[in-house]
Amino acid sequence: MKKNNVIWDDRYVKRQERNRYNHHKSGFVLLTGLSASGKSTIAHHVERKLFDDGISTYVLDGDNIRHGLNINLGFSREDRKENLRRIVEVSKLFVDAGIIVLGAFIFPYNEDREYIRERFEGDNFLEIYIKCSVELCERRDPKGQYQKARAGIIKNYTGISSPYDEPRNPDLVIDTERTEIENAVQMVMALLTERKILSTE
Repeated sequence: MKKNNVIWDDRYVKRQERNRYNHHKSGFVLLTGLSASGKSTIAHHVERKLFDDGISTYVLDGDNIRHGLNINLGFSREDRKENLRRIVEVSKLFVDAGIIVLGAFIFPYNEDREYIRERFEGDNFLEIYIKCSVELCERRDPKGQYQKARAGIIKNYTGISSPYDEPRNPDLVIDTERTEIENAVQMVMALLTERKILSTE
C-alpha cells in the first residue's frame, strides 16, 4: 500500500484516556453470517442494551455503509475487498475514539476475516458467527434479495451464486434457528464481560 509521504497525526487525547473516561474498553465486534441470518437485528438489540447501560457503542451495518461511504462499490471480488478495507479502517477510527463497534457484515470469506484480525492485531476484536441455513434465510428474506438472486437479477449473491465460508474459529456461535433474540443478546453480553471489554481492568 502506498504511503504517499503521509504521516499519521498523533493526537493529544489517547484511546486509553477515552476508555478510562467511558469506564470501559473499546473494540470491534464482528457479527458475520448470511443475509437475513439475524446479524443486524442482534447487533441493534445489543447496541440498545449497551447504550442503556451507559456504554459508548455504535452499529455499522453493511447496507448502511453502502448507502454512503461505499456507494461506488459492487459485489465483485475486488469490490468486496475494497468494501472490507474501508470498513476496517473506519472501524479502527471508531475504536480509537473509545467506542464498542458492532459490525453487522456478511464478509463471506475466511481470508477476509483473517485480514480483519491482522489489522486489529488481537486488540479487542471478537468474531461472532450468526449461524442460519440458507433455506431459512431465504424463507425470511425481508428485502426480497434471495428471490432476485434466484431469478438472476442480482449477481454474486452470497449463499446463492457466491460462496460463504463458515468461520473456522469464531469467538461465539449463535444459531438463530434455535436461539431467541433475548438469549442471543445475553450471549453477546456474556462474551463482552468475559473478555473484560465492559471494564477498564
